[in-house]
Amino acid sequence: MKLSITDKFLWDIYNALNKAEDILYFATKRPTMRNFLPGAKNPIFDNYRKEIGRKKFSQLIYYLKRNNYIKAESLKSKKAIILTKKGISNVLKTSFKVEKRAKRKDGRWIMLIFDIPAKYGKSRNLLRSILYNLGYTMFQQSVWITPYDVAEKTEKLLQFYSLDKFIRIFLIEGL
Repeated sequence: MKLSITDKFLWDIYNALNKAEDILYFATKRPTMRNFLPGAKNPIFDNYRKEIGRKKFSQLIYYLKRNNYIKAESLKSKKAIILTKKGISNVLKTSFKVEKRAKRKDGRWIMLIFDIPAKYGKSRNLLRSILYNLGYTMFQQSVWITPYDVAEKTEKLLQFYSLDKFIRIFLIEGL
């Protein structure tokens, strides 16, 4: 699957950060790449400068900052790029496109039931988008099922977006 340059760049930054720590740490503690501003010597940035050219790379960084995917700040007198919550969200959505899903080996299915109040309509739409991207299928209005082994990812995302209080997850024998 061909990714946009924005998605690919954010994915590469995320992977570099993810090697250092768990993503939930970054979601709560502001992920950073110290000394990784576009002017600094960094293998990720050097690859993009070569691939798309300096001018387009500068435009990419400008676009990411303007659309609140990243922030550039000084941390302890050093420059750093910080992935914002919107940037992490974009990376997680990209990961659904990139990674292959494997069916559960035990033949069981994951069933997710939710009841999100009407006043949280945006959260409900976000949840449906997440479930669809993870490979869930709507079984009934608020009941989604999947044969894929995505329970851990589902739980992380529900916690990341603070939706876990509205959700119940079950492991069921085949349908």
